[in-house]
Amino acid sequence: MISAFFTGFFLGLSLIVAIGAQNTFVLRQGISGQHIFYVALFCALSDALLISIGIVGISFFLNNLVTQISDWLFGISALWLAGYGFIRISSVFKSDKALEIEISSTKSLLTTLSIVSVLTFANPHVYLDTMFLIGSISQQFIGEKKLAFALGASIASFVFFFSLAYGAKLLAKKMKSPSSWRILDCLIAFIMFIIAFKLIIAGNWI
Repeated sequence: MISAFFTGFFLGLSLIVAIGAQNTFVLRQGISGQHIFYVALFCALSDALLISIGIVGISFFLNNLVTQISDWLFGISALWLAGYGFIRISSVFKSDKALEIEISSTKSLLTTLSIVSVLTFANPHVYLDTMFLIGSISQQFIGEKKLAFALGASIASFVFFFSLAYGAKLLAKKMKSPSSWRILDCLIAFIMFIIAFKLIIAGNWI
């Protein structure tokens, strides 16, 4: 069960750690000190909700189908994760990558949450990653192990977004260095390759 928890935790962390529009917005809020707690909580809860829907939905509605094609499903998920890993490896050689954030003017809490909701739910990748990919990978676990996997993936979102929001000022300084991005990309790639390898074994491909 502990293994399932950490598989979910590191998978969830790896999928959300890359800096995109949503994460940049969280960083901006952290640096400016505006509505930090509520923004981090909204992002974490949104991820946890989508992860839960993905795991429960695939388990409930597609249970028989997933059982029949589980080996292929794990194989496709492994290729998907390996693809992410190779993208991160290729980013290591982009020496000009750095984090740039513009601090916006103060906005109301409602306006801020409206913006972050659009950045969260209008991004198609969030559904592919949280609902389909994590939901599919969860099928290698049953019972309490599946619950532990879901809990690990959800907790990863809380850890990430609150660390990002409250550590924004320190992180923003560090991530202006291209070498910091190389280290981060290598770490993400390593985690994804490890999980992809476990999926290959679970799918009886080797």
